[in-house]
Amino acid sequence: MLILSVESSCDETAVAVVKDGREVLCDCIASQVELHRIYGGVVPEIASRKHIEAIYGLADQALAKANVTREDIDAIAVTYAPGLIGALLVGVNFAKAAALALDKPLIPVHHIRGHIAANYIAYPDLKPPFLCLVVSGGHTMLVDVKDYTEMEILGSTRDDAAGECFDKVARMLNMPYPGGAALDKAAKSGDEERYPLPSPKLSGNPLDMSFSGLKTAAVNLIHNTRQKGEEVAVSDLCAGFSKAVSRMLIPRTMMALDQTGYRTLAVAGGVAANSRIRADLTRECEKRGVRLCLPPLSLCGDNAAMIGAQGYYEYLSGNLADQTLNAYATKTLEGERL
Repeated sequence: MLILSVESSCDETAVAVVKDGREVLCDCIASQVELHRIYGGVVPEIASRKHIEAIYGLADQALAKANVTREDIDAIAVTYAPGLIGALLVGVNFAKAAALALDKPLIPVHHIRGHIAANYIAYPDLKPPFLCLVVSGGHTMLVDVKDYTEMEILGSTRDDAAGECFDKVARMLNMPYPGGAALDKAAKSGDEERYPLPSPKLSGNPLDMSFSGLKTAAVNLIHNTRQKGEEVAVSDLCAGFSKAVSRMLIPRTMMALDQTGYRTLAVAGGVAANSRIRADLTRECEKRGVRLCLPPLSLCGDNAAMIGAQGYYEYLSGNLADQTLNAYATKTLEGERL
């Protein structure tokens, strides 16, 4: 089954052709990073306009690269939630038009489900059930992937997402957008012990996380150091901050593995590209004899291939949409059906 998939939830316009949920024939991405860099972050209105400019040509490019025709496509999959509402609407309206024009089924895909499905591309033998740690700019959660379309959130952040905090601290340090990648690079040469940062204590669900206090502590440290007329040791702070985020994520992930009894851990989302988190997860999983599925960096960020992968399983489960499909800025991951 060939699926033409579309992703436009933030600042990457992407169109892919995916076969049977596992084989990527092509994945074309038009990045807006350079455009938004001058603003230090994504400007939603500009992102939406650029999606409109790019999406039609990108779809033709994807078909050509995959060496298929429009008639060869069996279904259209699209990210419809969550994300920037204007950006999502561009992708949804394009997908609806394509499905109508080609008389093909329309498959709505939750963005986070797509990130999880990136692991099916990277690890063709991977099958549910397994635990997935989702770490991205807007989401941080531990997900029990019971089946391809049946998932349960076991724990999540109660405030900011890990990726949002990386980007905020990087911006305070005058690093270029996207800040998370720049911070990770700087952290590799830093002394992680120079700037001790707090570990928030939470009551209630032991698998829940919190990052806002950690972010505030880092921002206050930067402000206080500069007010004293001193220079912040950028690499050292980046290393200490990365350590603190990992210290929040890793123990809870291991606890969730013990709770579920799973012996496979998948990781998904843009922050899955962070070298400190990848190294710490690798070490802990090796200790416990747990299989770790870490997608390549190309599949950690937003892409359309992951939407095509999850779209295949949504199609098999009968989760289809009609021309009334809308986009949603927020949408729950659990029990996701239209």
